[in-house]
Amino acid sequence: MSNGDARSPLVRADENAEQQQFKVEHPLNERSEIWIRPISRIAGLERTGVNWTRVPAGKEAFVHHAHHREEEWVYVLAGRGIAEIGDDEHEIGPGDFLGYRAPGVSHHLRNPFDEDLICLMGGEACPVEIADFPRHGKRLVRDESSFYLVDVADLKPFARED
Repeated sequence: MSNGDARSPLVRADENAEQQQFKVEHPLNERSEIWIRPISRIAGLERTGVNWTRVPAGKEAFVHHAHHREEEWVYVLAGRGIAEIGDDEHEIGPGDFLGYRAPGVSHHLRNPFDEDLICLMGGEACPVEIADFPRHGKRLVRDESSFYLVDVADLKPFARED
């Protein structure tokens, strides 16, 4: 490999299954609990993220949000969930695919059912991202090393005065 990275582009099922899951809880949603097992990083991908994810019964993925720069997608492997897309709700199940362009519609995923919701989730990994949380009036700004959360009401246009 030209970049000196010795990782193989092939990730076998057993190697993927051995990866440790970690729990993420979004700070703006007390019902958020999602278990993530990274897949794409094992193969050395840096600009694209693919994760095996599990949203336990009765929990929610993150928080209703919209991306400014990063496209995002979800492919349901098992279980059922509710996809909130804008103000609409849709029950989803195995084989369903959600693709969110950027900038795009706000969205959220929750699991009000009795079984875990298992998905592949992924998207771009831009060095800088802006995401809005419209139901909270907040905006996230992320760069390569920091996250900033601001109130949208406090944002002011930045322009040079002549």
